[in-house]
Amino acid sequence: MLRLIIGIAAGYVLGSKAGRARYEQISASARAVAGSPVTRKLVMVSRQRLSDRLSTRPKLEPMEPLDERTTVMVPQDQLRRR
Repeated sequence: MLRLIIGIAAGYVLGSKAGRARYEQISASARAVAGSPVTRKLVMVSRQRLSDRLSTRPKLEPMEPLDERTTVMVPQDQLRRR
């Protein structure tokens, strides 16, 4: 989806007859959006969610601790529920 938006914006900029002023306005807007902390946070969260969904590693759940410093982790599907 992001590639599509970038492609459309690039096509508009390259094919535009509006001139240099419009190009500068569009590129300044694009830089502002890309450099925004909100945009960066959304991209980071989206990447993490996608990574979590595509991960083949089983999610681990803690079992009863062996002592105060040692906890055994097992995959969720192998955890025996009481």
